[in-house]
Amino acid sequence: MGHDKLRKFAENETFACLLQPSAEEVLSNGYANLTDHPVKGHWVEKMFGGHEGDIILELGCGKGEYTLELARRNPDRNYIGVDIKGARLWRGAKTAIEEGLRNVAFLRTRIEFITAFFGPDEVSEIWLTFSDPQLRASENKRLSSAMFLERYRTFLKPEGKIHLKTDSRFLYEYTRAVALVNGLPILASTEDLYGRQASPAAVGVAPCSAEKTLRSECSGRHSQRLRTLPAENELPAEVREVQTYYETMFLEMGLPITYMEFLPYREGAYLNPRDPEDFDSAYWRTVEGSRRTFSHQ
Repeated sequence: MGHDKLRKFAENETFACLLQPSAEEVLSNGYANLTDHPVKGHWVEKMFGGHEGDIILELGCGKGEYTLELARRNPDRNYIGVDIKGARLWRGAKTAIEEGLRNVAFLRTRIEFITAFFGPDEVSEIWLTFSDPQLRASENKRLSSAMFLERYRTFLKPEGKIHLKTDSRFLYEYTRAVALVNGLPILASTEDLYGRQASPAAVGVAPCSAEKTLRSECSGRHSQRLRTLPAENELPAEVREVQTYYETMFLEMGLPITYMEFLPYREGAYLNPRDPEDFDSAYWRTVEGSRRTFSHQ
């Protein structure tokens, strides 16, 4: 391990805005029965100095640039960036300390352990920004899968929202399929957030096209679950104006960025899409192409 990384790890220990529980602590009762951390249900008083306001999570936050900018723009709300990489979180935490941002915190943990840190109705929104789409792995590793939605439900408010921003058409279509098979209201959806490519899709329901999944969505058994979505100029400005490192990189490459906002709450167990009519994983892997050769997480 390089000296610079060791220096960052040592400095991380001094940051009041960075929480770094050990895996042994969380797993002391086994993976199926995670041990709750003392901060669970008490983020406002323990990490935000009593600063009241909605709590918004960014899962897989990297260096925290998205979390930080949202916090700068919305000082009345509290933001938490979650990632497992300590060297990345060092940058975000150090910036928060340098700028005196009292409404920012960071949590170093695996997202699989997220239920050990947040209590019922403690979180208002979740941002999934350029998550690894897990093209070949089990779908349970995708942060918008039924398994993760079950976890989020334990701490999201009933009206809580999930935002997905990704360059991965595979992950975007998978997430849309998850929302449709579970009857979850999609509040906004676009295949090309910045209008960089000629595309029939604008913010709203994509018109029928030759792509088989979109065609089934327009005419299939889930079409009645789609809602009328907001016009492009009704999206919050921060959706486009706040960008991650990866987002700016992909935009410079001329690649389209997708965005979706949906309400994840439902009664009963969540379902993963099983029928190819709902989500044809082989087809969307082909659409994804060979350009995704690294993990954002």
